[in-house]
Amino acid sequence: MAYLLPHLHSGWEVDQAIVTEEDRVVVIRFGHDSDPTCMVQDEVLMSIADKVKNFAVIYLVDITEVPDFNNMYELYDDCTTMFFYRNKHIMVDLGTGNNNKINWALADKQEMIDIIEIVYRGARKGRGLVVAPKDYSTKYRY
Repeated sequence: MAYLLPHLHSGWEVDQAIVTEEDRVVVIRFGHDSDPTCMVQDEVLMSIADKVKNFAVIYLVDITEVPDFNNMYELYDDCTTMFFYRNKHIMVDLGTGNNNKINWALADKQEMIDIIEIVYRGARKGRGLVVAPKDYSTKYRY
């Protein structure tokens, strides 16, 4: 379902998307459209795009086509989701130790909406780090 979401095809387009958006959170999924993890994430992002359109805009970036940010944001995972607000990277404390990005697919639509909403509310208050409503530190515990 990645074809239903807007793609950014150059580093300049990514920069412009982050810099020019004044009132909404910019959600960028870095990865590959053909990756199974990204497919799950894209499905969730596509299904919530209409619900969050008033406070967030969602873009997809292929990390092979646009390698400009791979080193800067350490984009080594299959699927990485990051948040920006008014040209500032907003970090999210998910309990995993890596506050810069979400590097797995969030399959729950409501959880993703909640995280985007928390990012929006915190970023509007000037916070650079927000705490996620759910702790993901035990996500992989059996």
